[in-house]
Amino acid sequence: MATALVIENDPTDDARLLGEWLTEAGLELWVVRPHAGDELPADLEGYAALVVLGGEQQAYPLPDGSPGAPWFPAVEGLLRKAVRHRVPTLAVCLGAQLLATAHAGLVERSPSGPEIGPGVVGRRDAAEGDPLFRYVPLIPDVLQWHVDEITELPRGATLLAASTRYPNQAFRLGDRAWGLQFHIECDTAMIADWSTDSALLAELGYDPELVVAACASVLPDVEEVWQPFAARFAALALGELDDSVTRRGLPLLGH
Repeated sequence: MATALVIENDPTDDARLLGEWLTEAGLELWVVRPHAGDELPADLEGYAALVVLGGEQQAYPLPDGSPGAPWFPAVEGLLRKAVRHRVPTLAVCLGAQLLATAHAGLVERSPSGPEIGPGVVGRRDAAEGDPLFRYVPLIPDVLQWHVDEITELPRGATLLAASTRYPNQAFRLGDRAWGLQFHIECDTAMIADWSTDSALLAELGYDPELVVAACASVLPDVEEVWQPFAARFAALALGELDDSVTRRGLPLLGH
């Protein structure tokens, strides 16, 4: 069975639904938890895919110049190797931000403020030629929970989804690495955990129970869109998805 390396950056943001969808589609998951002391591999030898999850840390350096987490330079190194060697990669929220910073993109505290709860994004025209996004609806439902955003995409990135306040919602680097600013892995229990005693929700004046209820109400729509998306990603990793439309005529980063 093909194995995907899953990097869990934060104990509160595990693979959850995304992990279930990927395993149902035929991938085995090898989860590494550097936040708990697990050592990251030096390369992606033997892995069919790479998945990098979210977390509360920031993708840009702290005020003293140190990384947002001690293992982030190693994660960025793996992300660069994944793009260079065409290892199918899916990076979510903080993971997407690290995919951007690993390739000279810019991540900052969002000037538009935090984005919390259910929302929609708009698919861009470039998604028509993308092996994963071409089947995503024009305005899919998503779940949001972030205070930072990708303000500049890496050079050569393809923007696949956007929104009015946060233009860089989904992108592709090369032909097999995708970054999603929004969350597709959450279930209601995860949102409830994030909402409990949340200083961010208190700062915004949001009622935690209403946030959880609002997210729960759209989860069936989120799953309807993103479970097939995850299955297509797994099929790509397993060599069962034709990505020739994307590969034709596109320069690959690192080549």
